[in-house]
Amino acid sequence: MSRPRIVIVGAGFAGYRTAQTLSRLARGRAEIVLLNPTDYFLYLPLLPQVAAGILEPRRVTVSLSGTLPHVRLVLGQADRIDLDARQVHYTGPEDEGGTLSYDRLVLAAGSVNKLLPIPGVAEHAHGFRGLPEALYLRDHVTRQVELAAATDDPKACAARCTFVVVGAGYTGTEVAAHGQLFTDSQVAKHPMRTGMRPRWMLLDIADRVLPELDDRLSRTADGVLRRRGVDVRMGTSVKEAAPDGVLLTDGEFVDTKTLVWCVGVRPDPLAESLGLPMERGRLLVDPHLQVPGRPEVFACGDAAAVPDLEKPGSYTPMTAQHAWRQGKVAAHNIAASFGDGERRAYRHKDLGFVVDLGGVKAAANPLGVNLSGPVAGAVTRGYHLAAMPGNRVRVAADWLLDAVLPRQAVQLGLVRSWSVPLDTASPELARVGGPERQRQSAERQPESGDGTRPEPPRPGAEPARNQPGGEPARNQPGGEPAKSQPGGEPAKNQPAVTPPPDQPPPGPDVSPGPVRRTDRFTEGDS
Repeated sequence: MSRPRIVIVGAGFAGYRTAQTLSRLARGRAEIVLLNPTDYFLYLPLLPQVAAGILEPRRVTVSLSGTLPHVRLVLGQADRIDLDARQVHYTGPEDEGGTLSYDRLVLAAGSVNKLLPIPGVAEHAHGFRGLPEALYLRDHVTRQVELAAATDDPKACAARCTFVVVGAGYTGTEVAAHGQLFTDSQVAKHPMRTGMRPRWMLLDIADRVLPELDDRLSRTADGVLRRRGVDVRMGTSVKEAAPDGVLLTDGEFVDTKTLVWCVGVRPDPLAESLGLPMERGRLLVDPHLQVPGRPEVFACGDAAAVPDLEKPGSYTPMTAQHAWRQGKVAAHNIAASFGDGERRAYRHKDLGFVVDLGGVKAAANPLGVNLSGPVAGAVTRGYHLAAMPGNRVRVAADWLLDAVLPRQAVQLGLVRSWSVPLDTASPELARVGGPERQRQSAERQPESGDGTRPEPPRPGAEPARNQPGGEPARNQPGGEPAKSQPGGEPAKNQPAVTPPPDQPPPGPDVSPGPVRRTDRFTEGDS
């Protein structure tokens, strides 16, 4: 008799914990398949520290095959689920199609950047949901400081040194807090940058920072940010984004080359494509995390609307803490569906929250006890070390080195601006490949709210004027860079691209590079 197959879609907090718990409960009696675009679990809470140069990227990634030895990993992006045939159709990293049949399905696809119908945001802003976006932001911020130091134009210098973060929740607050320290460190000890003052702005339509937390934690975080020099503006957001800055809702125009979008998340569009009852984009499930009418389908994490039994009539919020716990409950209930144990309803009790504000500063309320300052910082880092399923020693070592050594502020050029669009269903993957691959990728993306699909990059389009020359890294998801990218061969059958009249052709002493376009915003424009 063949073993039953359990397919888990997504390896975020919910999917990883489901696979981890199931592999222990099944003890080889079931085949567990984990479908995920990357071969790692990303510990999202520490991503701002990657962007600020504190942690190396691999520190916040945990190998799936290395920590889940009894789980079969399939690399791919789920495109469609046939509930009647019990099949998951996916596309692999080299654009190959595949199908997985299942006896039990766990939808733990997570969430993506939340988009709002604000003119210019989709074109000029970048999100902060995946490792490529963090790497891009680190390079971009470093580059802006270096370009600001090299210019003689005070206005251009000020624009490059202004960084706008929209969204004062967990992510936005931590990005602004760490970002201010990161740019200050680049300026403080550099004699050529005397007088430069990086300016970080944190915007939100809410009336206070961290509106979802206790008021005391909110005041603590607000005070730390303001004392550090962050321009905190509550009740204010972006009305329109332009190539040279952003127009705020209060009428002020801010000259900037950086717009970081942290207004929140929305469930992965895969959940909505199932045609099942939804709650604000999340798949409705019962307290046992099963889909009504589809007992073989379970959902947990950000993609699922789980009834909050502690607050009748509401649903659990989209947080890593809930996703991690729901993954464990889902695993036990799947085992119970095969006759091993009893089903459990998902109940929770808040253990508190921690917000890392950089340096020794933090805001935390473990078990309801409000903390601030160095004590909160120690508790916050202790919590993260305990919660991470791997790399604890390496993370602690990076923290120690950061405390005694200056940070390395260099551009690696591994991720380009066009590789991390805000409007993407896969923020965990950097967009790579030539025009044909990008067209196919765009076709697989769900329609936006107005019924249109994002326009794929045009052949010959400039990757990003402000990126260092050369090929994208070959170890990025999706394989080697397309030959039509700078530094490689021209793609076959592609039209030749000639520079516009205002640019001379490359001479013997000029390295060939991307052609300047005037119809698209990039951060290198002055």
